[in-house]
Amino acid sequence: MRTVVQRVSEAAVHVDGREEGAIGPGLLVLLGVAPGDGDDEIAWMVRKLLRLRIFEDDSGRMNRSVSDAGGSLLVVSQFTLYGDASRGNRPGFSASAPYETARRIYCRFVDALRAASPLRVETGSFGAAMEVQLCNDGPVTLIIDSP
Repeated sequence: MRTVVQRVSEAAVHVDGREEGAIGPGLLVLLGVAPGDGDDEIAWMVRKLLRLRIFEDDSGRMNRSVSDAGGSLLVVSQFTLYGDASRGNRPGFSASAPYETARRIYCRFVDALRAASPLRVETGSFGAAMEVQLCNDGPVTLIIDSP
């Protein structure tokens, strides 16, 4: 499982001109699923995201988690995170989980995130062509791979 995590002051995702999800301050999480990802990777990533200390404390140090800061999360499926452009000019996506597997893991991930925290969790629409708008705060952007 791979995520690109961005600390945002706001973010929204639209499908066909309709807003699917939107948050104020919090985390935009782009989520890619690899073949073989399952409950262990879901649990690990949920813990990591909720405990990741990338929000500033009163001293201006990144010392608070999204939970500490009372932020929200916007989770957007992103199979292209496993794209491989090392050969040729067209990326290959064989390292990404098949559609149905990825959809199932994505839904389980969102459910686990909601169950683990009282924070608001918004989503895009799995498999849809989406437009994501964000205001990156910092900017702070991290790539996190599950073990």
